[in-house]
Amino acid sequence: MIPRHVDVSSVEEEAAGETPRRQCGCHCDGPRGKLHCYNYLEDIPGGYADDDMVEVQFKNTRKGFYKNPTGIDLAIGDMVAVEAMPGHDIGQVTLTGALVRLQMRKANIKPDAEIKRIFRKARQNDLEKYEEARAREHDTMIRARKIAEDLKLNMKIGDVEYQGDGNKAIFYYIADERVDFRQLIKILAETFRIRIEMKQIGARQEAGRIGGIGPCGRPLCCSSWMTSFVSVATSAARFQDISLNPQKLAGQCAKLKCCLNFEVDTYVESLKKLPERNIRLETADSTYYHFKTDVFKGEITYSTDKNIPANLVTIDAARAFEIIAMNKAGEKPLQLQRDGAPDKNEKKYNDILDQDNLNRFDNKKKRKRRPDRSKERPGGVNADRKTEEKPGEETSRVENRQPPREGGDRPDKRGDRNRQRDNNRNSRNNSRRDRREGGDRQPREGGESPRHENADRQPRGDRPERPPRSNTAADGTEDRDP
Repeated sequence: MIPRHVDVSSVEEEAAGETPRRQCGCHCDGPRGKLHCYNYLEDIPGGYADDDMVEVQFKNTRKGFYKNPTGIDLAIGDMVAVEAMPGHDIGQVTLTGALVRLQMRKANIKPDAEIKRIFRKARQNDLEKYEEARAREHDTMIRARKIAEDLKLNMKIGDVEYQGDGNKAIFYYIADERVDFRQLIKILAETFRIRIEMKQIGARQEAGRIGGIGPCGRPLCCSSWMTSFVSVATSAARFQDISLNPQKLAGQCAKLKCCLNFEVDTYVESLKKLPERNIRLETADSTYYHFKTDVFKGEITYSTDKNIPANLVTIDAARAFEIIAMNKAGEKPLQLQRDGAPDKNEKKYNDILDQDNLNRFDNKKKRKRRPDRSKERPGGVNADRKTEEKPGEETSRVENRQPPREGGDRPDKRGDRNRQRDNNRNSRNNSRRDRREGGDRQPREGGESPRHENADRQPRGDRPERPPRSNTAADGTEDRDP
């Protein structure tokens, strides 16, 4: 059973020994961005879209236009073997039909230019050689960089592209100045035993070949849809009131971002409807200088000081042109704003942290007080209350208790603990002293003394002297201590 995501036509072609077609869609490595072109003429009946020209794409952004003289049935996504100098190359069909002629005109290819032809659909052995050649590209680039560094050439080899048959390689490099790489070509040809072609590209073209994600979160414009690269100047950032920070204005190619030119024309047209920035506005009370401009709202903010924001007043462009006309006529208005107009610079203060509220602590929920346990502890407010004792039971409660502190219901907990510890220590010392002196203690049940093992033991002062220890030798002689 064939899974749903597998195309039945490709399975039948593979079973017949033919190279399966690559279908364009979200699950294949189809052309990206500017390399993709939708053939809107293929559904027109009558053979209007039929043509023998075919557009073929190779590695990265390289494309070529080839003729199909034998009328091979080709579709978008097929791998074909095309004519090359020398040998043949392997590429993928990206467009067929009459729309290819329009693409050739867009690429500035002259009608009388020599057009190469398509040999055949790629066979299995052609694809194997093609994959082997592509597997050597990274190692070749690393070794070529090392050779260029040894020759002390001011250039950077950015990429290497092998031809489909592996007989030729194109080295893409970046250089700020002219480089004499004749010696480099000789060494590369002797090292890799292939034909060498050097092609210089710019920093933006290198970023387009590599690809990536921009700070806006979308794929780079140079790798998705841009085909022509126009020089970008810092004046584009000035027109849009963008901070001249090199880290913010530079893209992944270390050049100014191409998107700075996208809206600069709209800004220039909008600035023509606003007064110039070097014009001063004279009023009866002060002189106002330009501070900032909001192009989208058509408003200008003026300040009474040239260098710092002081007494900022925001007016619209019509009011600014009105005051300029009055100043030219020798008149000075009382104020910049119109009579009765609200102050646009007046902003409401939002105390997010509620730090200016004097009652911010009053509204908080009070913590519940723990229950008063002083009644259960000795020395508390109810310590003088008599406890009921069972008959014949002795209480070990200490009578000398410290009264509770004045001004509060809670006793001194630390003092109670210290006194309890001292009492316990004194009781232990007294019991030890009684045991040593053999105090009067009540005998246990059964008539035995609580210390019956040492009952016959005499006090230390009344014991007789112990005779000296004697050592008897093996021969019977006695050796006494001196």
